[in-house]
Amino acid sequence: MLRFLLTRLAGAVVVLAIVAVLVFALTRLASGDPVALLLGDQATTADIAQARIQYGLDKPLPTQFVLWVGELLQGNLGQSLFLQRPVSQALLERAEPTLFLALFAVGIAALIGIPAGMSAAIWRGSAADQAVSGVAMLGASIPSFWLGLILIQFFAVRLGWFPASGYGDPSASFGERLQHLLLPALVLGLLNSALIIRFTRASMLDILGEDYVRTARAKGLPERVIMVKHVLRNALVPIVTVLGLTLALMIGGTVVTETVFNLPGVGNLVVRAVLRRDYPVIQGTLLVIAAIYVFINLGVDFIYTLVDPRIRLEGK
Repeated sequence: MLRFLLTRLAGAVVVLAIVAVLVFALTRLASGDPVALLLGDQATTADIAQARIQYGLDKPLPTQFVLWVGELLQGNLGQSLFLQRPVSQALLERAEPTLFLALFAVGIAALIGIPAGMSAAIWRGSAADQAVSGVAMLGASIPSFWLGLILIQFFAVRLGWFPASGYGDPSASFGERLQHLLLPALVLGLLNSALIIRFTRASMLDILGEDYVRTARAKGLPERVIMVKHVLRNALVPIVTVLGLTLALMIGGTVVTETVFNLPGVGNLVVRAVLRRDYPVIQGTLLVIAAIYVFINLGVDFIYTLVDPRIRLEGK
């Protein structure tokens, strides 16, 4: 077990090192001067040159990269050029809406996707299977911004059941803030449930064809016991995979949904940083998102060993 996890951890470190190089290079390749945007049109050439020296942007790119990595190793993501505070602080201020939105949406996607996928597999070839598969294909095709606008128009504007945008006042209760997240979580949950439906259905169909399932039926075990104990349990590995990947993608990919619902989350922070060419915020945020993605995958690998001990033995 320890060797298995250490191998995965070493791979995660290598991935993060590659991501750090790519993030730094891509931010510097983008057109536009962050100092010129920061100082405005009235700034003189001397003012811009002085500011570049102040923020260390006058140094060669390899030197800037080494200095940035040195700060990362000390746990410092850098200082935002425009916000004038540490990137870590800016991320913590925006983390709550994004984190709760992702968790809420994954919960909705799992509650819809797993039972629907199981039903489609159990009654494969039936009208119910075709209906579930059709809904899954439709869900995978609908743009998130379009569905978000439709839900806002119906549930927020016409019925007035939920807030149309925002995250509530700073003094708002946790329940009120969750109310603001319900519509965007429904958007992400409904759309991502399509992938979970397809994976659950395909995984269960593979298991249903195994000899031990036919043996369990020949022994006269109840169908409910067969489906839960023998089929679903052995089909959990790909389902756990898609749930973990969905959570990771939601944390890093809620930009469109947060924009539609005007949520002050990490996605909104990244969009503003890109428009301003705020290098430290872009670099720090993308690296943190990549780290979350990598460590969620590491957590999924650990869950694999609990669900299926054969994976742990193969990793030795």
